[in-house]
Amino acid sequence: MRMTLDLPRELLERAKAQAEHDGTPLQDLLARVLDQGLSRLIKPQVQQPLRRRSELPVARPSTGRPLPALTNAELHRLLDEEDLLSGRQS
Repeated sequence: MRMTLDLPRELLERAKAQAEHDGTPLQDLLARVLDQGLSRLIKPQVQQPLRRRSELPVARPSTGRPLPALTNAELHRLLDEEDLLSGRQS
């Protein structure tokens, strides 16, 4: 089927260059590219459901107060102090 299209000059030049590079007629290249573009736009209605990520567990103290943000060094110091108070050696 014949059809007339007005394309921007740069686009037509790129299409011609690609057709020449591929060794195919311009008409075949344009038909293939149009088909690929439409296939991407018109997606089947059945899509994979998006997997929802579960939230990370959050430790909350029984007092309801927020936990202080501690560095690893501070945590290790507190654990060492706890071990010393309970009589354990690290």
